[in-house]
Amino acid sequence: NLANCYERLEEYAAAIQVCQEAIELDPAVASLYHNLVSALLASGRTSEAIATATQASSLFPEDSFFNPGQYLILPVIYESVEEIAVYRDRFETGIKRLIQQISLKTDEGKQKALTIIGQHTNFFLAYQGYNDLEIQKQYGEFVGKVMAANYPQWTKPLPLPPLSKTGKIRIGYISACLWGHTVGKLTLGWLQHSSSEFEVYCYHISETQDNFTQQFRLYSDFFRYIPGNLELICKQIIADQLHVLVFLDIGLQLQMTQLAALRLAPIQCTSWAHPVTSGLPTVDYFLSSDLMEPSNAVEHYSEKLIRLPNIGISYPQPAIPAATATRTNFGLREKAVVYLCCQTLCKYLPQHDYIFAEIARRVPEAQFAFISRPNADIGKLFQQRLQRAFAKYGLDSGDFCVILPKMDEKAYGNLQLLSDVFLDSFGWSGGHTTLEAIACNLPIVTCPGEFMRGRHSFGILQMLGVTETVAESCTAYVEIAVKLGLEPEWREGIADRILQGQARLYGDKTCVAALFAFYARAVEAV
Repeated sequence: NLANCYERLEEYAAAIQVCQEAIELDPAVASLYHNLVSALLASGRTSEAIATATQASSLFPEDSFFNPGQYLILPVIYESVEEIAVYRDRFETGIKRLIQQISLKTDEGKQKALTIIGQHTNFFLAYQGYNDLEIQKQYGEFVGKVMAANYPQWTKPLPLPPLSKTGKIRIGYISACLWGHTVGKLTLGWLQHSSSEFEVYCYHISETQDNFTQQFRLYSDFFRYIPGNLELICKQIIADQLHVLVFLDIGLQLQMTQLAALRLAPIQCTSWAHPVTSGLPTVDYFLSSDLMEPSNAVEHYSEKLIRLPNIGISYPQPAIPAATATRTNFGLREKAVVYLCCQTLCKYLPQHDYIFAEIARRVPEAQFAFISRPNADIGKLFQQRLQRAFAKYGLDSGDFCVILPKMDEKAYGNLQLLSDVFLDSFGWSGGHTTLEAIACNLPIVTCPGEFMRGRHSFGILQMLGVTETVAESCTAYVEIAVKLGLEPEWREGIADRILQGQARLYGDKTCVAALFAFYARAVEAV
């Protein structure tokens, strides 16, 4: 319990020490190893986590968390490009081993398999920057079989139910993130501008609630609050006789993957709020953005791709707080050219670290503001990477890079207002962070990637009508960032154009109308 408390406080060194001391006193308690592996992983000590899980697998051979779970471990952050390949190969081997080892012929085997899929997600896989379709399909088919073996009553095809008494199609939205989470922020507009011709149901399956939750409740015809209980959730959804069920995000939270592997509505969809294919045979459609998807996008999804107009969501214009802080509050120089780099550090891959050093070499007054997300331990590891990258240029990263602690919305709003340029991440770009930066008139430098998750900012800038800061290569990205740093008049001109284009971007109703038209067509086609 003490270790869990330390971990919730993100004091991972203390959590690790408590677990290690407890294991010395009683090495026969599996939960101590569970906690130790979890804390090691969260703090970026991946090799130690794997070593601990490997040791525990010999002590507790029947514990699926360690065997085959040890093979599904992925780092939060990578030390090198080579490390990405090593862990990806290990993970692929682990998925195959998992599928081969688990038998669903006995009650014990079914329960063990259910336990495994309740302990591991593929969340960090997509940060590696590759096409994950085949891996996701392998895992998705396995999860589907496990859920069918344990819950056969919820895996059969469902007939289309009759319309409501008033002739309406029933649409359900389900997530554990119907609060001020990125998923909630991105998708609330679908409900806010929903058509009166549809009946809207929401299923909030986590305990967290805030003002955003109340808005989801307000815009729903029926709001179901069912935190954590899979069977109760399933029974309620089945009782509501939905025509369409939208899993707003699949892959962030364990239970969402399990639920999506069942057949709870005749038509099931997921969305770009988590922009990775589910790989699940029970998910029929992927709701995406036409402006964000590449021309070969269908090659990246197991679902049928629905390219909604514009950016596919209706995002309200963010309210910008009045500036109440100075650069000094954030450790930034008053005369610096501040480049805001606000993505979770998982998004920054080692092969792109040199870009910051290259910009710094050419913009001596540059300062890069990063945020220690997901936690301070990962921030320290990222800082070490930056030190190595800058050293190759004969520079000290400490002169240019500030790694800030996590902050509340007010502080973050101030940081945006105090920044000069927003540097987007490669491979997995900003989504709601880009939308918020644009509200602060920050020029956005982005380089669209191969997959939709690396093209959010590109799509947003297209809709905004400001594409001069979109780069076609890493070299062009550096050139644009340098020009914005050295030419304040050009930077201000871009900021003015961003301001002028905001009315086109925020509160878009075109995509919502297209979404509900899709729902109607999908129901008619059944």
